[in-house]
Amino acid sequence: MSDETGSRLRIALLGSRGIPARYGGYETMMEELAARLAAAGHEVSVYCRSHYTRRDERAHRGARLVVLPTLPTKHLDTPVHTLLSALHVLWQRLRRRGYDAALVVNGANALFVPLLRLGVPTALHVDGIERRRAKWGPFGRCVYAVSERLACRLPDALVTDADVIQRHYMERYGAESWMITYGVEPTPPRTEGVLASLGLVPGEYFLYVSRFEPENNPHRVAQAYADVAGETPLVMVGDAPYAKEFIRSFRDRADKRIVFPGAIYGDGYRELQHEALAYIHATDVGGTHPALVEAMGYGNCVVVNDTPENREVAGPSAYYFRADEPSSLTSALECVLADRTDTRQRGEASAARAKSRYSWDAVTRRYVDLFRNLTAPA
Repeated sequence: MSDETGSRLRIALLGSRGIPARYGGYETMMEELAARLAAAGHEVSVYCRSHYTRRDERAHRGARLVVLPTLPTKHLDTPVHTLLSALHVLWQRLRRRGYDAALVVNGANALFVPLLRLGVPTALHVDGIERRRAKWGPFGRCVYAVSERLACRLPDALVTDADVIQRHYMERYGAESWMITYGVEPTPPRTEGVLASLGLVPGEYFLYVSRFEPENNPHRVAQAYADVAGETPLVMVGDAPYAKEFIRSFRDRADKRIVFPGAIYGDGYRELQHEALAYIHATDVGGTHPALVEAMGYGNCVVVNDTPENREVAGPSAYYFRADEPSSLTSALECVLADRTDTRQRGEASAARAKSRYSWDAVTRRYVDLFRNLTAPA
């Protein structure tokens, strides 16, 4: 895409683990957005964590990578890195190489927005209602509850990624926001081999992709699948750095038909999405989930946990279940197996919905509008 509406912008993207995307939704968004902004002629810097992005990686898909250290623990990883990133942004301004606009992701980073605003207009992207995530203890939930309120007051602009989340901030806090979703570009994989390495047959497996954390319900998916008849395997792609005990609690006693390949990215991930019979999306919390949008874009029949946010994305062609009622997922998966014609038609409808509603180019144009709004004279 190109941007012919104004001058070249210098943009900082921070708050995620960084790129290339090898973790979750924020990282995918940073990579896709940065690449398209760079292709449109803007100068983009993505702040990355040293335990995630190699220090010798200086650029990726046209974007500059700024790799900084952090403390890689569950509670300190994000705030320490964002603090150092904000200080680096200010240092760039002192060197007369300041940015025109900054985008920070993760509501927990709201505390650092005033520091950033000393040097650059800043937008904050919040992902769902983070304080409801089951992985957080009392301290984590308290941090996100406070951050949710700060997100309404501290940044120059607030970004939400679903209508449901936008309404939440307006109705609870009276806070306006830019609603900008995630996107999908369903390109076929350039290489093949993941299916063969895992012993899978195209169109003959269920796929689940997520971080293995309680609010994403991998344990309940495994429980529900155990009662599905037949030999169609379930591939559960994912991991989580701070949830080893939780993962062992369901993986060690899982049905033998379940395949646990760990985290897979790039062409391997695209190959799995491209060839799946159906995709299972079981998250409880969040706005627009990139993995769900991607599954739809690749033409999968999607089997979705029935939350307002997920229903907003998946629409009428999805099968719905309740994650706290595993038998409802069992029934949905049996319906997928029972009528392959209906399954294919639901997948085609999902692909059409993704094409019309979730385009990375359209997402990027919205962000360019946001950045130009931030930089416009008062």
